[in-house]
Amino acid sequence: MTVTRMDNMGIVVEDLDATIAFFTELGLNLEGRAMIEGEWAGRVTGLGNQQVEIAMMVMPDGHGRLELSRFLAPPVVADNRAAPVNALGYLRVMFAVEDLDDTLTRLGKHGAALVGEVVQYEDMYRLCYIRGPEGILIGLAEELGE
Repeated sequence: MTVTRMDNMGIVVEDLDATIAFFTELGLNLEGRAMIEGEWAGRVTGLGNQQVEIAMMVMPDGHGRLELSRFLAPPVVADNRAAPVNALGYLRVMFAVEDLDDTLTRLGKHGAALVGEVVQYEDMYRLCYIRGPEGILIGLAEELGE
C-alpha cells in the first residue's frame, strides 16, 4: 500500500500563541487547540508520560496542516532552530504566496527576518528564506505570471 496524502508536519515551539499569530498572518487557519497528555501519548512518541499543548493550523485550501507543539513534559532536550539550511534533518517548510513583498511586510510585523535576500529564479519564481517566530526557517515562493 502507498501513502494516500500527507496529514501534517510538526514543529515544536516555546511560544504557541505568537507562533499561531504568525502562521495566521501567513494565511493558515487555526483548526483547533488541545492538550495531549498521558502514558498513551508517550507510547506513540517514545517519551513516556508526556504533556504537550498542540495547535493544528490548516492551509487555506484545506489540504495540508501544520501541527505546532509546546512540550510541558518531558522538557525539550535540543534546540536546532539556528541550524543553517545545509544541516541534516528538518529545516524548513516552504509556502507558495501570491505577493511576496506584501507577505514579507506583514510577517515582518511578527518578527520575521530575511535569512539572505529575495532572489528571482529564471522567469518562474521569486524566492526567499525567512526566520519566523523562535527562529523557525520558512521558505516563501511567489510564482511569476506570464
